[in-house]
Amino acid sequence: MRRFLALAGRLGRLFAFFGLLMSLPALVSWAYDDGLELIYLTRAAAVFVGGLGLAALGARHRRRMTLRDGFLLVALVWILLPALATLPLLAALPSLSFVNAYFESASGLTATGATVLTGLDDLPPSLNFWRAQMIWLGGMGLIVLVVAVLPFLGAGSSVMMQNELPGPIKNERLRPQITQTAKLLWLIYAGFTVLCALAYWLAGMSRLDAVIHAFTTLGLGGFSSHDASYGYFNSPLIEGIAVMFMVFAGINFALHYSALSAKSTRPYWFNLECRAYLLVVTVAVTVVIIFLRLNGTYDNWGDALRYGLFNTVSIITTTGYSNTDYNAWPLFAPLLILILANVTSCSGSTGGGIKMIRTLVLLYQTEPESRRQLHPQAYSQNKAFATAPSQQITSVLFFILAYIGTAAGLMLILAATGMDFVSAFSAALATISNTGPGLGEVGPASSYAGLTPLQTGLCAFSMLIGRLELLSFIVLLRRSFWVY
Repeated sequence: MRRFLALAGRLGRLFAFFGLLMSLPALVSWAYDDGLELIYLTRAAAVFVGGLGLAALGARHRRRMTLRDGFLLVALVWILLPALATLPLLAALPSLSFVNAYFESASGLTATGATVLTGLDDLPPSLNFWRAQMIWLGGMGLIVLVVAVLPFLGAGSSVMMQNELPGPIKNERLRPQITQTAKLLWLIYAGFTVLCALAYWLAGMSRLDAVIHAFTTLGLGGFSSHDASYGYFNSPLIEGIAVMFMVFAGINFALHYSALSAKSTRPYWFNLECRAYLLVVTVAVTVVIIFLRLNGTYDNWGDALRYGLFNTVSIITTTGYSNTDYNAWPLFAPLLILILANVTSCSGSTGGGIKMIRTLVLLYQTEPESRRQLHPQAYSQNKAFATAPSQQITSVLFFILAYIGTAAGLMLILAATGMDFVSAFSAALATISNTGPGLGEVGPASSYAGLTPLQTGLCAFSMLIGRLELLSFIVLLRRSFWVY
């Protein structure tokens, strides 16, 4: 019992901090006079006070956080925060069901970008800001932000960060202290966001649209304040800015720090994962552009370049923007980029999916495995990851197997609920990879609004376990996890 009370104390402090962040859209509501200020302030106050109450409950039961506690606390944060984030949505949109509101909040905080809302152009400005703010907080991770600005986690900070950061390499530090690492990550993230917002504004977006889309570009979430997404702006310049920052956000932010510190692009080139990421992006864009032009989807190379480049980069970085209905393309192109969305983004980026580093481990492991079949007695090792322990390589391979198996299981369950194959397949891949829009019923020209409550709940669950990177969730299913 003391363990759970101690966790309740830490969870309460996180909730209180989230309550403070929930009040920020009230400033936008006041500036644009959309009448929702009281909704944000009252809901934020309720979350803040409730969080303080939990914190007081656990104040007398402090204990050192273990790895097991870290798994449980991170899982609880990701499951419960979307429920708290629904409060402004439910109050501002009375016709919205709790399941749909939870889906929207989970999509935001996991930086997925799938939506059940329509009529985005007519939503109150502060509500679109709240949706984008959730993407931005979830992109780098709210827990990483808490570790950066609040000292209360103490010795548990490293445990929390280990379970929060995406990718197989969890112990990479930019500074000896974990709080300093968290601060640097968020400073770089915030700096890129400011630059992106300024670029959007100078290119012709309104101030609010520039901030909203900068939040969702760097968070690789894809929420827009317009139903037509980037098709609303119809600007190749704005789309070019988005492409540049989406590519940046798909790279490990620790690598950005190394490049800025060295004042050189050499760290990008000498990093195997980054080189592979940029190569896959380049090849995918080239293949899609050539395919669309030769297939006759577009009558000229200019249109093929514009639409092929933007939508390919958007999907394979798991952002989810669109400037055209790529669902209407011949199936090869959208299917290719949706599959690549699951393997392309770098570890330590704001993107989702398996991550490029794991993809590389799998590819390079085929060489020693095939050699071992020919020469069973010969010593074989993964040359690209020779210093990685065999246990870590096994863990990566198991993760990929679990990821594929979970995606296939979700697809079958969605198909059993009545979804057609293309929609079920793409919804499973798009949600577990935190990409957002899929194909068919959930394509870029539509939304997830047409799903049944059961289907919506399954997709929300898929987004959460995708953001938790599966293994953190699987650990909770073990009986030994709960037995001391």
